[in-house]
Amino acid sequence: MDNENEFNFSPDNSFKKSSVKRSNGGFGKTVVVPFLSGVVGATLVVGTCFGVPTIKSKLLGNYTPTTVTSAATSNDTSTNLINISDYSDTSVSVAEKVLPSVVGITVTYQISSFFGGSSTGEATGSGIIVSEDGYIVTNNHVINSDASSSYSIAEATGIKVNIYGDSQSYEATIVGTDVYTDLAVLKIEKTGLSPVTIGDSNSVKVGEFVMAVGNPLGMDYSVTSGIVSAVDREIESEGSTYTAIQTDAAINSGNSGGALVNSKGELIGINTMKFAGTGIEGIGFAIPISSATGIIDQLIEYQTVKRPYIGIVGSSVDSATAKRYNLPEGIYVESVEENSPASLAGLQQADIITKIEDQEVKSVNELNKIKYTYNIGDTVKLTVYRNGETLDLNIVLAELPEETETQTQVQTQTPSQGNSGGSIFDFFR
Repeated sequence: MDNENEFNFSPDNSFKKSSVKRSNGGFGKTVVVPFLSGVVGATLVVGTCFGVPTIKSKLLGNYTPTTVTSAATSNDTSTNLINISDYSDTSVSVAEKVLPSVVGITVTYQISSFFGGSSTGEATGSGIIVSEDGYIVTNNHVINSDASSSYSIAEATGIKVNIYGDSQSYEATIVGTDVYTDLAVLKIEKTGLSPVTIGDSNSVKVGEFVMAVGNPLGMDYSVTSGIVSAVDREIESEGSTYTAIQTDAAINSGNSGGALVNSKGELIGINTMKFAGTGIEGIGFAIPISSATGIIDQLIEYQTVKRPYIGIVGSSVDSATAKRYNLPEGIYVESVEENSPASLAGLQQADIITKIEDQEVKSVNELNKIKYTYNIGDTVKLTVYRNGETLDLNIVLAELPEETETQTQVQTQTPSQGNSGGSIFDFFR
C-alpha cells in the first residue's frame, strides 16, 4: 500500500491527500547518502588546502579583512558612504573650534506705557566675534527691540555680552546698525578673543553639512546640525527681501545673530530667521557671510552703511493693474524727493519705471537689489513709461542721507501676499 502523507489545497476549498508516491528504493537511500558523501569529501579537500600556507595564499592572495566605509557604483554614479564615527568626529571638532567665537547677548529694556507706569525686561540673542580686540556681529533686531506697540515703547538701556568659558559679563556699545540687512556690530573692551574663521558662502552647495551655534531659549552655547536645504533663497519679511541660505539645522529663539558654519568650522552665514507655524519645522535662514562682510566693514569704519539712492517713493504696478489700465508693469513713482538724483535727472511723479540698466523691475525691492550693486557716483540708466511714451533717463547715484534712510524703507514697504494678520516668518532674539 502506498504511503500517502502529503496534503494539498484543492480548488473546492477542501484538503486532500497528495497522489505523489515514494519510490521503492527510498528517498534516503537514493538521494541523502550520496549528497552527504560529497559534502564530507569536499570539506576534507578544502580544509587540507587552507591548512597549507602556500595553497591558501594562492587561493586568497593577500586578503585582509576591513570595515567597509565606501561603496558601490551603479550606472556610473558613485555613492560615498562614511563611518558614523567620522561624522561624529567632524561635529565635535567643529563645535570645539566655533564655540569660543560665539557669544551670548542680553539686552535690558525700559518699557514705558502710554497709560503711565514703566517696567523693565530682558531679551537674549547671540553674536559672533569677528576680531581679536572685541568687535562682535549680530542681528539688528537683537539689539533694537520690536516690542514697542500702540500702548508702550521699549528702549534699550544696556547690552551685556557673555563669552564662552568666561564667567564675567562685558558691557557692550553699539558701533553701527543696518535695518536693510538686519546686521549690527557691537564692541566690548577686551582683547585676546577668538575671532571666527570666515568662509565663502558663494561656494556653499545644497546638501552640505552645517552646524548652527548660539544660545536658544536661554540654553547657552548650544549646537545643532543639519544640511544646506537651499542657497540663494529669496524670502520676504517686514517689507524687505532677503537672499538667504536655507537650512534644516534646528534654530530657535535666541539663535538669532549666531553662527552657521560648515564642516571646516568656517562661518558661512549669520542665523537670522525661521519659518514658524503649525506644521512647519526645519526651515531656517541665515544671511550669507560673503554678502555681509562689506556691510560689517562699513559699520565698523563709518558706523553706518553708505548706500546709493535715487530719491523716490514708489509702489508696484502688478499684472492685473497693468492690464486693467493698459499700462506696463513696473514701479509707479508716487513722489520724487526735491534735489535728489531722480529729481535732477528729470524723473516725475506718475512715471512708471520699467527697467534699470536694461533689467526689468516690477517692485521696489527688485530695483533696490540691482541699485545696490552700484557705487555712489555711478551713473545708471532708468527706462520709464510716461504718457504713452518710453524714455531713458541717466541718474547719478548719490549717498543715501542718514535722516531719510529709515523713512524711505518704511514708505517703500509692500505687504506680502498671505501675510495679513502677521508674518509666517519669525524673527527671533
